[in-house]
Amino acid sequence: MAALLILALLLARTGTAAAHAFLDHADPRVGSTVTAPPALTLVFTEPVEPAFSRIGVTGAGGKVETGSLAHPEPATLSIPLPPLAPGTYTVTWVVVSIDTHPTEGRFTFTVRGP
Repeated sequence: MAALLILALLLARTGTAAAHAFLDHADPRVGSTVTAPPALTLVFTEPVEPAFSRIGVTGAGGKVETGSLAHPEPATLSIPLPPLAPGTYTVTWVVVSIDTHPTEGRFTFTVRGP
């Protein structure tokens, strides 16, 4: 009887895991210094829903006008970038995983001068 009670308590405490798509890696890499990249690619830990996801890039001059969001792989988002001037850029992202959990974050990278 005690074993059944313990088993019932353990099962009652076990919930379903809530999957969230967190940034796994980016190109350019988080915190890196690079020559002006032609695109920005973010890879997440879970598949994401592109219709409810967005990526923004800002620099010293304000918001960078990027191309359209692409979704080449289930957990990958990419945007083409215009030629970037030397300086530090902040990337902000908001994604919704395919199971509807939203996450967001930000990081910087630096474009080196000539």
